[in-house]
Amino acid sequence: MSESRPPLPPFTAETAAQKARMAEDAWNSRDPARVALAYTADSRWRNRAEFLQGREAIQAFLTRKWSRELDYRLIKEVWAFHGNRIAVRFAYEWRDDSGSWFRSYGNENWEFDEHGLMRLRIASINDLPIAEAERKYHWPFGRRPDDHPILSELGL
Repeated sequence: MSESRPPLPPFTAETAAQKARMAEDAWNSRDPARVALAYTADSRWRNRAEFLQGREAIQAFLTRKWSRELDYRLIKEVWAFHGNRIAVRFAYEWRDDSGSWFRSYGNENWEFDEHGLMRLRIASINDLPIAEAERKYHWPFGRRPDDHPILSELGL
């Protein structure tokens, strides 16, 4: 039996936004095993200059990522969608082990299989050092509260 991760393509504005929020929620859990389950077993990634293939590689990558990017909080917003593809823009805040804060901005292009699993993820990301006083994300660890502003409302 095939795995399924609704909503399934083809996407509408509503289901694309739902898919993006589900991804955001999973990434904000900082649980590499949970996040990896949203991807096909042979999913291909480009994350910055790193190329990955498969859930095991994705899970290992995320484990490394969240051991370096502390107090990680993310917001994703749909930019465009068509058929089985969604483009999102995002920004996340994090600090390193010396206490320096960063806001990372980027775009992701996603392609899904018929079961709603992501088979391709292409991410372009830039990091901006910020002062702690410039942080905009202050919710407790985990899911972003529903009443927290999205990227457009924050001017990001």
